[in-house]
Amino acid sequence: MRIERRSFLALALGMPALAVLGGCDDDRGKVGRLRGTWGRSGVTDGRFNKPRAMAIDGNDQIYIVDITARIQVFTTEGEFLRGWQTPVHANGRPTGLGIDRRGNLLVADTHYYRVLTYSPQGELLETLGGTFGHAPGEFGFVTDAVEDAEGNLYVSEYGEYDRIQKFSRDGKFLLEWGGHGTDTGQFSRPQCLALDAEQHLWVSDACNHRIQVFDGQGQLLTCWGTHGSAPGQLAYPYGLVLDGQGHVYVTEYGNHRVQKFTLDGQSLGCWGHDGRGPGELLYPWALTRDSQGHFYVLDTGNHRVQCFDL
Repeated sequence: MRIERRSFLALALGMPALAVLGGCDDDRGKVGRLRGTWGRSGVTDGRFNKPRAMAIDGNDQIYIVDITARIQVFTTEGEFLRGWQTPVHANGRPTGLGIDRRGNLLVADTHYYRVLTYSPQGELLETLGGTFGHAPGEFGFVTDAVEDAEGNLYVSEYGEYDRIQKFSRDGKFLLEWGGHGTDTGQFSRPQCLALDAEQHLWVSDACNHRIQVFDGQGQLLTCWGTHGSAPGQLAYPYGLVLDGQGHVYVTEYGNHRVQKFTLDGQSLGCWGHDGRGPGELLYPWALTRDSQGHFYVLDTGNHRVQCFDL
């Protein structure tokens, strides 16, 4: 793992990187071990300007998009591999990335009301949507897209609609659910989507400060989370990852941390707090996990990626 000089010095001087699994005492309780950081502010290859979304493919290559609408691809050690830009971005930049079953990149082209599908090399393959509206197949501000085991695509959007739409593998509209609000089953900026082994859809309901889980027909299975900074509470959960071992990890944009939960919402500990040093976070947007079980946090306010073990 390549580590920035300041991170290495901080660790060498005895800055604690490993903490006992525990709660979020004073929002500074930690769980996990910092492995390293990579990236810095800038617009050249390998640098970031407020990175906004992240995904990892089956080859452990990490895709990141920043506020300039650049998609960059890296190794897990932070080595730049290649990059490209979305076709247009004057109205705004993408806020969600995902990988489909074929290994292609799904881009939530937020302010153009569509989902773009790219090959791993950056060739634009497909476009879904592109029309602003509430009719089937039309979108508000798209936040994320995820493909299930049967090839169906779930797309989340915020703004006037705050809903999930489901499409068949050939792009046919199947169903929708949600709506703007605070009741269970409603959303206020559903920012990130993830599917578990049972093909249940996990949604980070960011501005409602909670996690909601649905079956493939949009029926609510569970809902947990309240606003706050205490253990088990959430503040603008923007990203989530399931480890397949009974845990879900959530990045909190408002609390500048990652929190580890059981699947029913019991807090198991936190990593990070606000700051610019190693192990500190500033408005983290996204989180991903590689094939070795290492986690990568998109430390947006610090224009970098931090990697840690649990």
